[in-house]
Amino acid sequence: MSKSLLNDATVLARRNLEHIRQVPEKLTNVTVQPLMFVLLFAYVFGGAIKVKGGGYAEYLLGGILIQTLAFAMMGPAQTVATDFQQGVIDRFRSLPTRRSAYLLGHYLAEMLGAILTIVILIGTGFLVGWRSHADVLHLTEGILLLLVFASGIMWMGLWLGVLVRSPDAVMGIGFIIVFPLTFVSNAFVPIDSMPTVLQWMATVNPVSVLIAAVRELFGNPITPVTKHVWPIDHPVAAAWLYSIALVALGWWLAQRRYRARTTD
Repeated sequence: MSKSLLNDATVLARRNLEHIRQVPEKLTNVTVQPLMFVLLFAYVFGGAIKVKGGGYAEYLLGGILIQTLAFAMMGPAQTVATDFQQGVIDRFRSLPTRRSAYLLGHYLAEMLGAILTIVILIGTGFLVGWRSHADVLHLTEGILLLLVFASGIMWMGLWLGVLVRSPDAVMGIGFIIVFPLTFVSNAFVPIDSMPTVLQWMATVNPVSVLIAAVRELFGNPITPVTKHVWPIDHPVAAAWLYSIALVALGWWLAQRRYRARTTD
């Protein structure tokens, strides 16, 4: 990465952060919303769902972390789609900046939000009884895995923002993709409590694999595997493969589509 590209991207990232300073409500999706999810699920479902090997709060946090990061793709998608609709991109193109700096700047700003989300979720988890029973090495690996997964999600969100023609389409498309992936999984209930068809769907769901990997690395309860396939039987290795592939694919798709839309 050239120094000029990094400088341009940093300036554009600062632009996004300035928007947050002027409109603090934009932080609700990475602050208040994660806090509410943890508290509501822990206290509403915590007394009804029993998990072998630990409490529901320890089981819950891995699912909430992955779910919240997955839904975070909506933020960059809506911002980019709005910039295209309002002609902001055309103004940026008239400036002496590298073309790829726009997306990279968005990525840097959104990753700061993702880091804040992870910190808030883990902190709230402590309040409701979550604890890590892993050593420092595995705990660090778990956090790094979350950051790599978040990177992939941000690039996929940027691709979605460049792909759609209207910011209004982002929420509908994103919800259709993310909602079934996060809820037909092991995020909130053990897979063995589901009907057989849903067990298979949840087992092969990459989100289930990522959640199982985070729980394993954090030393939290992992429910029994009912349908044996390689990813769910080896969740940590599979989660790293999925996350790295998501980063590569998201970056390539976003850059390719952005070049197509900004080429005269």
